[in-house]
Amino acid sequence: CLETFSGDELLGLPVKAPLAKYEKVYTLPLLTISMGKGTGVVTSVPSDAPDDYVSLKALQDKPDFRAKYDITDDMVVPFEVVPIISIEGYGDASAVFMCEKLKIKSFNDKAKLTQAKDETYLKGFNFGIMQVGPHKDKKVSEAKPIIKQEMIDAGQACLYFEPESKVVSRTNDECVVASTDQWYLSYGEESW
Repeated sequence: CLETFSGDELLGLPVKAPLAKYEKVYTLPLLTISMGKGTGVVTSVPSDAPDDYVSLKALQDKPDFRAKYDITDDMVVPFEVVPIISIEGYGDASAVFMCEKLKIKSFNDKAKLTQAKDETYLKGFNFGIMQVGPHKDKKVSEAKPIIKQEMIDAGQACLYFEPESKVVSRTNDECVVASTDQWYLSYGEESW
């Protein structure tokens, strides 16, 4: 272990996000993700991820909410939704479109956010057209694996896998396992 810290200590840190329009962005709270796995730090795409859009709007529009997490105006107010993908019928900011269509006002609108996310992700992947970068005008379904490999090759990303939900053994213990180059899990492995 190189370092131990709480997720709260990461909030407000400036970071350089690969392929982003902005030179630097900040780590911000997103109350709809699981904090039980990894760092809890994820890329935010408010143009196409309804959770991200609602969270950004809450941070931009509610000074008290910002203050609760020690987020300053300069970390959120100047940032606009950046169009990345265009979807026919949804425009170039599908998250904004769906949040307005479903009248989602808060990250507490969980059922509506799930509906919006499922629809925008499905439509975006299958029918979306890239609006920026070297893969502009390509279908998202074609561009995504190419961009993924380009980022890995450039050292800007790495493959990461995790289970969709908590994995529990027959003895009711939570299982924490690293991805290895094998087709089965050796649960008796002492080094775990």
